[in-house]
Amino acid sequence: MTMAPDYHLGLIGDNIAASRSPLLHVLAGRQNGMTVRYDRLVPPALGQSFDAVFDAAQAAGMRGVNVTYPYKEKAVSRVSVPDPLVRAMGAINTVLFTPGGPVGYNTDHSGFMAAYRGLRGDTPPGRVLMIGTGGVGRAVAFGLAALGAAELRLVDLDPAKAEALAADLRIAAPDLELRLETDPATAADGADGLVNCTPVGMVGYGGTPLAAPAMAGAEWVFDAVYTPTDTQFLADAGAAGAAVLSGWELFFWQGVHAFGLYSGGLPVDLAALRHALLTTDEVV
Repeated sequence: MTMAPDYHLGLIGDNIAASRSPLLHVLAGRQNGMTVRYDRLVPPALGQSFDAVFDAAQAAGMRGVNVTYPYKEKAVSRVSVPDPLVRAMGAINTVLFTPGGPVGYNTDHSGFMAAYRGLRGDTPPGRVLMIGTGGVGRAVAFGLAALGAAELRLVDLDPAKAEALAADLRIAAPDLELRLETDPATAADGADGLVNCTPVGMVGYGGTPLAAPAMAGAEWVFDAVYTPTDTQFLADAGAAGAAVLSGWELFFWQGVHAFGLYSGGLPVDLAALRHALLTTDEVV
């Protein structure tokens, strides 16, 4: 049997010391009999710009890189994007370095949809409040539109970002009702789903983007943060009786989909990978 080639991958982002992405790809590669090297690349820590780190990764012969906060929108300008829907999103999280140049994908989008369906099946999202309209927010918003959300209420500390996302959504999903809001607690009133796509709650960014009393009546809640897995946002939602979808599920599915791109579609034993990620103490 011919062994699959070794891959050198990386993750470009800030505040990623606790990321489990390196382990996910190492374990997925191991299932296929290959060794994966996966580096954390933090531009501020390296004293370099995103572009310099991106160029160095390509020059080092890496198979590709994942891109996380706060560079998902910036990375679009560095790649070709074959999927018109992803071009409309204006954010990518997965880059494949090819002989023809870097190619960008968004497995946050496909990963969120897989995670949502795992929790709620074919039940549509309903009226959704989404806090945070940056890179991951864009992927999730387009995912919510594809899942049949009736209404999307957008809140961001930077109103211009929310307005830009709304403009793109009006073109891609003209039947989706959109509201631009400024106060999360007010916007949560009557919402079926509550979504956090800000870094608030992750390691290094404590707290929650929505006060617990505002969660009353919500049917489901999703937090894009996955380190830690159990955020205050999700704990408050669970206490309010909502079904909760952890950012860990998005992390898992976006990683599986990214590995498929890097490996050319090599198979992954999903149950075994999930179990290993949840139980191993291995540090990568």
